[in-house]
Amino acid sequence: MSAPITIALLGGGTVGSAVAKLLVENSEDLAARIGRPIQISGIAVRDASKSRGSIDPSLITTDAQALAASGADIVIEVIGGIEPAKSLIETAIASGSTVVTANKALLASHGAELHAKAVAAGVDLFYEASVAGAIPLLRPLRESLAGDKVRRVLGIVNGTTNFILSKMYDDGADYADVLAQAQALGYAEADPTADVEGFDSAAKAAILAGLAFHTNVTIDDVSREGMSKVSALDIAAAKSLGCVIKLLAIAELTDDDTGIIVRVHPTMVPNSHPLASVRDAFNAVFVEAQAAGQVMFYGRGAGGDPTASSVLGDVVAAARNKVAGSVDPGQSDYADLEIHNVGEAKTSYYLNLRVADESGVLAAIANEFARHGVSIQAVRQDDVGDDANLVIRTHSAIDQDLQATVESLRKMSEVRDVLGVMRVENGVSA
Repeated sequence: MSAPITIALLGGGTVGSAVAKLLVENSEDLAARIGRPIQISGIAVRDASKSRGSIDPSLITTDAQALAASGADIVIEVIGGIEPAKSLIETAIASGSTVVTANKALLASHGAELHAKAVAAGVDLFYEASVAGAIPLLRPLRESLAGDKVRRVLGIVNGTTNFILSKMYDDGADYADVLAQAQALGYAEADPTADVEGFDSAAKAAILAGLAFHTNVTIDDVSREGMSKVSALDIAAAKSLGCVIKLLAIAELTDDDTGIIVRVHPTMVPNSHPLASVRDAFNAVFVEAQAAGQVMFYGRGAGGDPTASSVLGDVVAAARNKVAGSVDPGQSDYADLEIHNVGEAKTSYYLNLRVADESGVLAAIANEFARHGVSIQAVRQDDVGDDANLVIRTHSAIDQDLQATVESLRKMSEVRDVLGVMRVENGVSA
């Protein structure tokens, strides 16, 4: 073995500390896999006075800019956010360093720009850890399925929301109570907005869609709806329909294969679907491809060690390229498919209506569905005092037609209240 592969680490938080620890503990195995030893050249942190356990204090610096510009073989960015991460990555690329990042927010906003800079500089940009933590997902999409045609990707890509929805389902508890429990356990941040309102999932959906459909997709292209309005009533209705509720990220081809639709929203998932069994803080992504059929990737989607595992996988790939004097092909966006609005998606709906318990009401409501071209699959009625509850599930229809139907129902004198509205996943495709 000759000169070591030098590694500069930007970020010393939960993930950064786990990465540094694994780099040191597994150094001999990593050297054997790469063909050359590895050497940490520096670790940029915000607070240099903080104890870093067994990490050599001489490696610690607060000058992230200087470390990014140091010309290390590989720069690992686990700071998160847009800035200063973007500027630091650009500096590293300009200095000839390959970059490994776990930064989903940055990639979902500026991925194409950073890929172009990496290609121009002749270096790699790897980001397996940006989606679904330890789950090997992005490389299979980019490489293993490169010869196939992906038709649809849908998944649970946020552990916080899955934990909350699982607890609501199991315990029948309200959203606010379970959120407080998730915060107490450390699953949810003090400000949970990024998770529960779907921003985190939308960033990951953009990355997945770009890889699956060879098209530049940003977070602004993703239709987003959070899960903070999911109620115990919705959970009970899901149980009655043989479903669970998940916050899903969905990316799919349009029927004519000329465009894609990317969306994040709460979804009722039939118990028969593999995603329905994904519980607590676990993640899973289900891929439907033309030749491969259905493939699911499952595992821990967050946390220091799981994310660090994916980071180190990228480090090994990047280091092997350095040893061989090669780079990966880079981003594939040749398809450049048009990104369509969520209103053009085909989906089914669940609706829970409080209506007047009078003759002719059901016929009037059914007529409203028919007027918008939406077919009703099933109806269940429960008496509630002088009124009645109608739980309706529709057949698959154009999303904008379903939305128009809901708006029309809200205006009907016979409808006292629209208690719940949610999309329903139709199960596994044949």
